[in-house]
Amino acid sequence: MSSSERRFPRIRTGIGQDSHRFLPTDSSKPCVIGGIIFEDVPGLAADSDGDVVFHAICNAITSVTGVSILGDIAIDLCHKDGITDSQVYLEKALETLKNQKIEHVALTIEGKKPRFEPRNLEMRQNIASVMGIDVSQVGITSTSGDGLTDFGCGDGLQCFCIITTIEH
Repeated sequence: MSSSERRFPRIRTGIGQDSHRFLPTDSSKPCVIGGIIFEDVPGLAADSDGDVVFHAICNAITSVTGVSILGDIAIDLCHKDGITDSQVYLEKALETLKNQKIEHVALTIEGKKPRFEPRNLEMRQNIASVMGIDVSQVGITSTSGDGLTDFGCGDGLQCFCIITTIEH
């Protein structure tokens, strides 16, 4: 086989972002981040559960596949079927990867609240479980934002995600 005939695996990188404001403190909607409920803060303003981590991952997958998850599939699931669980949206996004396999997921979350550090491992484990990858393939960093943005002032949360895929 000549070098021009060799097929090298295709590596792709996707980036995604999502953000939502917090609901009023008297809201009964739970705050879901990375599929984990955080009790000490109100839920996020969204038609769905507002999970900025799962949404950012979905958007990163969209940037690899070109298939609009949150713009199309999730809207249909939410409005037609009443499905507001962002884990379902992420599972649908993973299906669109076809022969691309997730090698790594890097996440960074900005928000004054809640405190993420004590629950980073729990979030990483849950994300890895949902995505069918090892916990070592999921990295999370977080920052309070030091009051420089609405997120840093405690008005909501923002998450950026970078994924690396390899064709199998």
